[in-house]
Amino acid sequence: MKKTIFLMAAVLFSSVTFAQSKNFLDTPYLETQAKVDTLVTPDRIYLNIIIQEKDTKGRVSVEEQENQMAQRFKAMGIDLTEQLVIKDMGSNFKKYFLRQKEVLKSKQYSLLVYSGKELGDVMMALEQLDIANTHIEKTEYSMMDELELELKSRGVKRAKQKADALTRPLGQKVGMAIHIADNSNYYPRYNQAPMMEMKAVSADMGQAQPLDIDFEKINVETTVNVKFALSN
Repeated sequence: MKKTIFLMAAVLFSSVTFAQSKNFLDTPYLETQAKVDTLVTPDRIYLNIIIQEKDTKGRVSVEEQENQMAQRFKAMGIDLTEQLVIKDMGSNFKKYFLRQKEVLKSKQYSLLVYSGKELGDVMMALEQLDIANTHIEKTEYSMMDELELELKSRGVKRAKQKADALTRPLGQKVGMAIHIADNSNYYPRYNQAPMMEMKAVSADMGQAQPLDIDFEKINVETTVNVKFALSN
């Protein structure tokens, strides 16, 4: 008895599903696709900094250079707790045991800054401290989630505008959306090894100004497909 009830329920469910699919196929509709994109300026810039005793031929320890860098950053208004992290520590112990040379240590950091101007100030400060081993890791846009939602909304509106334009000459009206598909590609949420241009500006020949750095903008795009019901 239970088996019979189960089979009847399965048949009923299949019939409902088929009817819904059939009704959907029988509905006159128009499908449009819309793609929207924009460029945003990165506002989270990650700078990789490496302090090595070998750069000063062992005359200045890593700890001394680290303290000098921390004090300079504090004076610049950088929050060391929020913006600076240690990524790695190392030394040449292997070479020391093989060649009986002095052990030289190194430390690697990641510094977060929020603008090209702040990055220029940091790089000038590091240059003055004889810390030259730096490079940009990546750049990000902090409001990416909100921007993605905004672009999707604009994409749907654009799809509706296209549908209106296509049906107007036919005297038909665009009804409710009966299917919406988000076909956005998954792009990197950051720029890896971004392109940048650094300019050392000098007011006179004796005094250099902070670097003026222009970053490659991040391209954000989304694509939606919408099916609209049609009526006369």
